[in-house]
Amino acid sequence: MVRATNIDATAVNTIRWLSETDTTIVVPVYQRQYRWDIGGCEQLLADIRDAADAAHKHTHFIGSILSSANAGNGELVLIDGQQRITTLMLLIAALQHTVREHDPELAAQLQQVLVSPSDPTRTKLQPHRAWAEVFESVILDRRLGDALRDSRFDDNYAFFRSQIPADEVAQVWNGLQRLEHVSITLGTHANAQQIFESLNSTGEPLRDHELIHNYVLMGLSHAQQREIESEFWLPIEEHTGESIASFWRHYLVMTTGREIDVVGGRGVYEAFRHRFPRLELETLREFATEWREFSAIYRTLMEPSREKDADIAAQLGYLTTFGQLMYPLMMRVYRDYLTGAVDKPALLASLERIQSLLIRRTIVGLSNDRLVARLCRAREDGPDSLLNAIARITPSDERVRVALKYGELPHPGYVLGRLSGATDLSELDVEPIMPLAPGDAWTGDGARSWAEFSEDEQNSHRALAQTLGNLTLLEQSLAERGADLPFPQKREAIYAKSQIGLACELADTPVWGTAAISERTERLTLEFVRIWARPAVVGIDDDGLTPILDAKRRPGWPRGWQREFEYVEYRGEHWEVYDVKYLFNRIFKRLWADARDDVVAFSAHRGGPIFQAQAWNGQWDQLDAGNFLYMGWDSKYMLTAVQGVLEESGIASEVFVKYSYIGAAM
Repeated sequence: MVRATNIDATAVNTIRWLSETDTTIVVPVYQRQYRWDIGGCEQLLADIRDAADAAHKHTHFIGSILSSANAGNGELVLIDGQQRITTLMLLIAALQHTVREHDPELAAQLQQVLVSPSDPTRTKLQPHRAWAEVFESVILDRRLGDALRDSRFDDNYAFFRSQIPADEVAQVWNGLQRLEHVSITLGTHANAQQIFESLNSTGEPLRDHELIHNYVLMGLSHAQQREIESEFWLPIEEHTGESIASFWRHYLVMTTGREIDVVGGRGVYEAFRHRFPRLELETLREFATEWREFSAIYRTLMEPSREKDADIAAQLGYLTTFGQLMYPLMMRVYRDYLTGAVDKPALLASLERIQSLLIRRTIVGLSNDRLVARLCRAREDGPDSLLNAIARITPSDERVRVALKYGELPHPGYVLGRLSGATDLSELDVEPIMPLAPGDAWTGDGARSWAEFSEDEQNSHRALAQTLGNLTLLEQSLAERGADLPFPQKREAIYAKSQIGLACELADTPVWGTAAISERTERLTLEFVRIWARPAVVGIDDDGLTPILDAKRRPGWPRGWQREFEYVEYRGEHWEVYDVKYLFNRIFKRLWADARDDVVAFSAHRGGPIFQAQAWNGQWDQLDAGNFLYMGWDSKYMLTAVQGVLEESGIASEVFVKYSYIGAAM
């Protein structure tokens, strides 16, 4: 066998590799900063616990670690693997600091991984000098002055310290000793950069739905894999086609009632694993039956013509105007109809209310993003709760009237089609009655031409050109013939011949100008608010407030976090709270006074953030004589904790944030 001469690759036990007494691991200066957040630490700890709980010989593979030997001094220069090794060191430090007072033998084993054998004041892993002092102060439990600081090292160490009680340290250490990796050591003539790029850049990363597929089938026998694949997975793929990734995201939003962010990560896959942490064969068959059922429903939502009832098919078709925004809610609502839980009139009413919500918000300039999860949660509480939730975020008639009078009409084909009763728009065009760019000869009354209008008159006409009052539906053949005609000629030659009510009624309008546009807008608006009615169960318009459970969880501390919110609405109180750190502090202090038992219960099963002692260096706030709130978390962890404790207290539905301009753009 011919062996490589400049690369040595060996499968090793990770902890024994780290514990070797003659090795120091050095992070070169060109490496990026440490970036793991608490979410990554949470997954690592879960994997280690799984390894500890598994059969005796079970191991957990953490990938490859690439280094080069620094001849003469025993140092390994870490080329790839810095993030994983650093996180493992933080975890082991948390274990060591927890047991050092009462289990010196275990503490000594842990210490061997952490501390340089030649210099006990230095760590075995040595980051470059920009971060070394902070990292070593955490690993060696040294305080660096009294200044508060935000660092990923502190955040992640605090997470591990909070999550692993003293009586679990030995079990976690057992799991750590089952970690394995491939150690790739380069010789002096190896091209480190080329090998690094090969390890990290070759191939297309697996997408969320592919990771879900692997996760579902992993661990099954070949026969079981074939069964699940043929009976469930292939039908799901057939039903959803190229939209399979969207299907899984919408399914998980529907079942969890939480928004799932997918940009820059594997949010759908992570949500799936959290929703289905264990998939034994029998439970897998049960869940997969549901997945297949909802995938068939998803296909009907994408292709409404598959619905045999013409009225329902028409309403489902209308919903496609707005894309897939409401699919998580509609999957459940439509399934209720298919199973007989609701009748046809109730289904049609739900479809109408959802359309009213979406078109009204679009007209007044409100975003329809991040709405559906809250509606899915409301639906779980019953039809009245869903009705109230829709009403709360549906703009009022007054706001809609103003927006229709002066604003550009969104989705004009859909709006005008429903106003005119036209069901087939394939042979119809949306046509501006006064052209968007009139020629000099255009006239609205046959007396004055466009060229004779003053600049102010022209501007006032242009401002209304794309409003509801100046648009109509028209047969394509007629639209082509009358595109540039002045209004008096078009009225007789085009509109009088149209079969579309909105167009043919224009034949009786003598003059077209700003007054006629405004009058028509007002008249059509009355019909608009009748068709797209707002539920009359509440009398508020929520000003774009976001429920706390739908607030965006942002990793780390992104730029602008200090002005993320414009304000916070807490059970009817207006709080001048601008960032998640202050919100975290204020919520826990308020609930410590109002609902202490809920806070204690949440902190007990979450592993913090309330502790009875300031057990490690970091940012603390004292709640009372014997309880302390740890403040050294990252943004995502803090918001998750706020959401969790408010759910524990039963008041999450009464807390909202209003994003600032900065927060909306982050």
